[in-house]
Amino acid sequence: MKITDVEAMVLDTGKDYGDPAGAAEAHGVRFISLIRIRTDEGITGWSDVETQPHVGRAIVQAPSGGQIGFESLQAALVGEEPLERERLWQKMYRYVGYYGRQGAGMQMMSGADVALWDIAGKALGQPIWALLGARYRENVPAYASTIFRPTPSDMKRAVAGYLGQGFRAIKFGWGVFGRDLALDVSLVRAAREEAGPDVALMVDGGWYDVDRARVYRPRALKDWIRLALALEELDVFWLEDFIHPENMAGYAAVAAATKTLRIAAGEQAAGFCEFERLANEGNVDVLQPDLSRCGGMTVARQIAEMAQRRQIECAPHAWLTDLQKAASLHLNAYQMDSLYLECNMSSAPLLSRLCREPIRMQDGMIPVPVGPGLGVEVDEDLVEKHRVL
Repeated sequence: MKITDVEAMVLDTGKDYGDPAGAAEAHGVRFISLIRIRTDEGITGWSDVETQPHVGRAIVQAPSGGQIGFESLQAALVGEEPLERERLWQKMYRYVGYYGRQGAGMQMMSGADVALWDIAGKALGQPIWALLGARYRENVPAYASTIFRPTPSDMKRAVAGYLGQGFRAIKFGWGVFGRDLALDVSLVRAAREEAGPDVALMVDGGWYDVDRARVYRPRALKDWIRLALALEELDVFWLEDFIHPENMAGYAAVAAATKTLRIAAGEQAAGFCEFERLANEGNVDVLQPDLSRCGGMTVARQIAEMAQRRQIECAPHAWLTDLQKAASLHLNAYQMDSLYLECNMSSAPLLSRLCREPIRMQDGMIPVPVGPGLGVEVDEDLVEKHRVL
C-alpha cells in the first residue's frame, strides 16, 4: 500500500468567534483545518487540526523548498508505505525541521500522524486502541467545555443547562476570566452553588486574552496563587493553562501552594520534551496533550506512558470536531488511569456534525469507538459544502 495524496483543507463555519463578554455559548472557531491522506488501495485517513488553517495548508502542500528541512508534508509522505508510522513521523520531523519543529509545522505533522493511525486501523480492521495495545475502559466520562459567562447569574444558568444535558463535569474557560480576581472567584462560586458538591468543576484560565483591546492579560504570580487557593476552597478539580506555557517555575510555584487543586497544562505544547519539562520542572498534575498539536497519536502515547510512570494524570485536550474527540477517546481507552473526554460546547453546527454518526454522550459517559481506525466516518458531502480551500 502506498500514499497517493496528502491534502489539507480549510472549512468555513461562517462566523467569527464572538464577543468574549457575551452571555451565550461561543460560536467557536471560524475556520477548521482537515487533513485527508489517500492510498492506492482506496483507504483514506482523516484528522482535524486545531491551528491556523491557511498556514497549515501551506505546510502540507507547499512546493519544494529545495532541500530537507524546508520541504512540505506532502513531499515527505507521497509514495510511502502508510503503515510505517514511526519512520514517517521521523521523516516528517526532518522534512520540516528548519521551520516547523514547533507551532503550525508540528501541528500539521500531528494531524498527518493521526490520519496515518486511521489508515492503519482501517487496513488491519482494528480500532486505534487495539493498535495501541489496550482498552482499559469502554466508556469515558465527559465534561462540557465552555466559556465563562460575564455574571454570576449567567454562570448559574449555564451550569443548569449542562446539568440538564446530563453532564456531571463542567469546565469554564477564557471569556471574561483572568482580568479581575474578585470577579473570577464570584463566577466560580456561582457555578459551584448551582452545580452542588457532586459535580466536577474545572477552570481554564488562559494565559492571554481573547479581547483584541487587552490581549496581554497580565497577572502577577502571587495573584494566581491567591486565586488557586480560592478555587481550592470551592473544590475545583483543576486549574488549566493559566500562565505562559514556558513558565515552568511559575507552574511549580502554584503547584507547591495547593493541596487538592490539580494544576493542568499542555494543550499548546509540542513534542515529548515539552511535556517532560511540564512534569519534571513544572510539577504539573495533569498533562493535556492535544493530539493535533503534541505530535499526534505517536507522541501522545509516549506522554500517557510517561504520566503513568510518574503517577500523574493525562487528559487529552480535544476542542474541535468529532474527529479529535474520537482520537482522544482511543488514547483515553489506552490509559490505565483516565480522567475525562473534553466536549466542545461551541454552537457552530459544523463542529459537531462533521461525522455521519456524531459522537454522543450517554448518562455522562461517551463510548469508545469500536470501528476500524478512528471509528467514525467523515461526511464528505458536508466537507465539500463548507470547504473554501
